[in-house]
Amino acid sequence: MNWMAQHWLALALLAGYTSMLLYNAYLGSQTSRGMAGYYVGNREMSGVVVGISFFATFASTNTYIGHAGKAYDYGVAWFTMALLLVVFSWISWRWIGPPLRRLAAQWDALTIPDFLGSRYITGSNQQGQHLLLQTSALVIVFASLLYLLAIFKGAGHLFQMFLDVPYEAGVGLTLLIVVLYTSVGGFVSVVRTDVMQGLLMLLGSVIIFYFVTRAAGGVTSISTLSALPDKQFLFELNGGIPFAVLLGVSLSGSLKLLADPRQLSRFYALKDEAEVLRGKWIATIGLAIVLGCLFPVGIYAHLILTEVTDTDLIVPSLVNDASVFPLWATDFLIVSILAAAMSSMDSVLLVAASTLYKNIVAPFRPSSRELLWTRTSVIGFSIVAALLALNPPGDIVEITIFSGSLYAVCFFPAVVFGLYWHRGSARTVLWSMTVGVSALIIWIAAGLRQDLHEVFPALLLSTLAYYLLSRAETLPEAAARP
Repeated sequence: MNWMAQHWLALALLAGYTSMLLYNAYLGSQTSRGMAGYYVGNREMSGVVVGISFFATFASTNTYIGHAGKAYDYGVAWFTMALLLVVFSWISWRWIGPPLRRLAAQWDALTIPDFLGSRYITGSNQQGQHLLLQTSALVIVFASLLYLLAIFKGAGHLFQMFLDVPYEAGVGLTLLIVVLYTSVGGFVSVVRTDVMQGLLMLLGSVIIFYFVTRAAGGVTSISTLSALPDKQFLFELNGGIPFAVLLGVSLSGSLKLLADPRQLSRFYALKDEAEVLRGKWIATIGLAIVLGCLFPVGIYAHLILTEVTDTDLIVPSLVNDASVFPLWATDFLIVSILAAAMSSMDSVLLVAASTLYKNIVAPFRPSSRELLWTRTSVIGFSIVAALLALNPPGDIVEITIFSGSLYAVCFFPAVVFGLYWHRGSARTVLWSMTVGVSALIIWIAAGLRQDLHEVFPALLLSTLAYYLLSRAETLPEAAARP
């Protein structure tokens, strides 16, 4: 009772937040009468709401807890990740969004495998097209599962650190809330919820930056660290990690903005080209504010915390410290960081479950009750991810970066070349994926990632395989769709 009396604001915000989630689920259910409504909001959404959803979906507990904490180990060089993320967000909206939106509407594509299947039609080789659909769908399902593991881990830690709820119960509660509004309301519910969550995340990131820098002695207190011999590594390019490896980690995470299905699916829902232009600046500026406030936290933590054994616990520890944050700020951040977790979780879940049903199950077991089976896939997939999250491998950043590497090597050549080059076929994409994933696994297994991140050689070989095989094909064999 004493805890509830102290944290009445957090409980009130959580109650109001949950009520809004349920209301959005109801509104989404009214719109999601058909597959296009459930998957992409009938392609009638504005750039403002999709732009907020874009950065809110990307900035999850991975950003608030994983990325913010990593600066403790990697120092100023870690800001490379933030810079690349902002740049790649703009690139995605400038060069990927407009043609992808147009072609997805033209071909009635509802998922990324749908787009690839339509783009890489090879005439007589229908078997290759079907194999491409199945393979790309399996990649999405597997990589999404990894990402959900990371988010469930972050959400479990949030409940454990902030609300004194056991980790397992926190995972279960998160599962219940997200599954409820995602399965019922579909894409419209997810995007409407993302708008609310995105605004909370923006304000929350500013609050975190303000109170952390104040506790550290002010924004300029970072100069104090440079004078300490044992903190010199924070200001060296290769101080915490070889820069080539850090650049690979940053590139792997940033490429997700160009190749991650949960990000690309946002473009499917935009109403027209004018909305793409509006969304571009909303998404890029919103992401820049969140990252600019959170990435320095790990460095300032050197001036506040005496001992850190797990960088994933830096932000939860600080937010839960009464000497750093006043009670009202802690209560608000409990909700805003939880919103960050759910804003990514619902999108990953919807994309994975929709792909699972439409591109893996439906071709073999067609049904007239498509929405029912899609909702069932949402529930089943999330339960599997939550169970695996009870004992997840690695830390949050490691898990999400690996899923990003998978997306990069499998979808970057297929999507980018597919939008801007007339050559390429289903066979080309399949070989590109095979080469990229093989290189990724071999590089990691050989222990070479300590010198150069695996995304560099894997993406290079994947892209090279696509290009060379496409050049070798005759134009009748290649798909000249765009």
